[in-house]
Amino acid sequence: MAAIGISGTDVVLLSTATRWFIKYRGMMTGIVKVGTGVGMLIMPLLITYLISTYGWRTTFVVLGIVCLVAYISGSQLLVRDPGKKGLAAYGSGEKILPDNKGVEEGMRLRAAVRTVPFWLISSGYFIILFCVVTILMHVVPHAIDLGISPSNAANILATVGAMSIAGRFIMGGAGDRIGNRSALLICFACLITGTVWLQFADNLWMLLLFAVVHGFAHGGFFALIAPILADYFGTRDQGVILGIVIFISNVGSAIGPVLAGYIFDVTGSYQVMFMALTGLSMAGLCAAYVLKPVK
Repeated sequence: MAAIGISGTDVVLLSTATRWFIKYRGMMTGIVKVGTGVGMLIMPLLITYLISTYGWRTTFVVLGIVCLVAYISGSQLLVRDPGKKGLAAYGSGEKILPDNKGVEEGMRLRAAVRTVPFWLISSGYFIILFCVVTILMHVVPHAIDLGISPSNAANILATVGAMSIAGRFIMGGAGDRIGNRSALLICFACLITGTVWLQFADNLWMLLLFAVVHGFAHGGFFALIAPILADYFGTRDQGVILGIVIFISNVGSAIGPVLAGYIFDVTGSYQVMFMALTGLSMAGLCAAYVLKPVK
C-alpha cells in the first residue's frame, strides 16, 4: 500500500509544476524535488530518534497520521494546470481569460510511445535508476568491506543526499539556460566519472569524493525528467507519459540491487558490478546524445 501511494507522488507533483511553468520550468521542478533530498537527509535521523524514544509502533503511527494530513491538505491546493484558473503558464507570454481555458499542446500518449525519443529517454532513465539505486544499496556494505566503520560508511550516504539537493537545484536551473538535453548529458558525465572513480576508491576520503560527484548527478537526473519530457512531448499527456517513463525506470531500480548482490555472492567483490555500471552509464550517455527533437 505504501508503494502504491509513493509511486504517484512524483508524477502528480512534477507534471503539475511542468504545466504551470514554461520559464524557469527546470528550476521549479528542481525545487519540487529538493524536498526529496531534504527528506533523505533528515528523516533517517529523525525516525531513528523517535524509534529509540517512543518505539517503532508509536513512531510509525505518528508518521502515518502526519503523512495523511499533509497529503490530503496539500492536495487541496493543487490545480492541474493554470487554464483551470483562467491563467496562462508562467513564461508563456499569453493571457487567458476566465471564459477561455485554453488547450494544452503536445502529443497524446499513443503518438508519443511510437517515437524514438520516448524510448531513448525511457531507456536512459532505466539505466539511471539501475545505477543510482544499486549504488545507494551497496555502497555502505562495500565501504564496510574496505574496513571503514559503519558510522563513517553512513556518512557516504549522507553526502550523497546532501549533494543531491544541490544537484536538483543547480541542474534544474541549468536545464533552463543550456537546454535540458545538455544538462542531462552533464549528469551522465558525472555518473560515469563517479562509477569509474568508485572502482579505485579504497578509503573514506575517496568514497566521500565519489559521493559528492554521484550525489550531484543523482539530484540532477530527477530534476530534469519532467522538463525533458515536456520538451519532446508537450504537457497534454504529461502525467501519463511521465508515469510510464518512471515505471520503466523503476524496473531498473528493482533489478539492479538484486543483480549486484548476486554478483557479489558469486565473485566476492563489487568490482565486476562497478565496471558494468560504468558501461551502462556510457550507454545512457549515448542515448541522451542521440536525442533529436520530435517532428
